[in-house]
Amino acid sequence: MLHKILRIVALVISLAGIIFLGRIIAEGDDEIKAAALAGDTAIVDPLAIVAYIILGLVLLFVVVFVVKNLFTNTSGLKNTLIGIGAFAAVLIISYVISVGPDESFAKGLYKYGDTMASESESKVVGGGLIAFYILIVIAAISMIFSGVKKTISK
Repeated sequence: MLHKILRIVALVISLAGIIFLGRIIAEGDDEIKAAALAGDTAIVDPLAIVAYIILGLVLLFVVVFVVKNLFTNTSGLKNTLIGIGAFAAVLIISYVISVGPDESFAKGLYKYGDTMASESESKVVGGGLIAFYILIVIAAISMIFSGVKKTISK
C-alpha cells in the first residue's frame, strides 16, 4: 500500500515539475532575466518549491531509513557511533588548534561585504579548513592502505 502511495506522490510531483519547467521554457530566458531584475520571480518560484519539496522528502526518507537500520542492526549502531565520535573528535581538535586573525590580517583580509569577520567566525572557518585537511589525509591513507591490502591478498 505504501509503495502505491509513494508512486502516486512521485508521479504528481514529477508532473508538477514538468508543467512548471514547460512554463519556464515557454517564457524564455530574456523575459525571465528581465523579470528577475525587476524583482518578479513568480515564473521560477513554483519549480523551486517543487525542488525543495523533493529535497525535503529525500532527506526525510534517508534519515528515517538510516535510523531504522541502525536500531535493527545493533552491531552497525556501535560502528556508526564510533565513526560519529571520531568525526566529532576531528572537528573539536581542528577548532582548538585553529587560530583567529592577528592584527596584520585584521586590516581587511577577513572582510565580507562591508563587515569584518569576528575572531570567532575566523576561528570557525580556520577549524573547518583544518578538519577538511585532516579528513583528506585520512581518506588518502585509507585508500592507499586498502589498495595495498587488496594487492597483497591476491
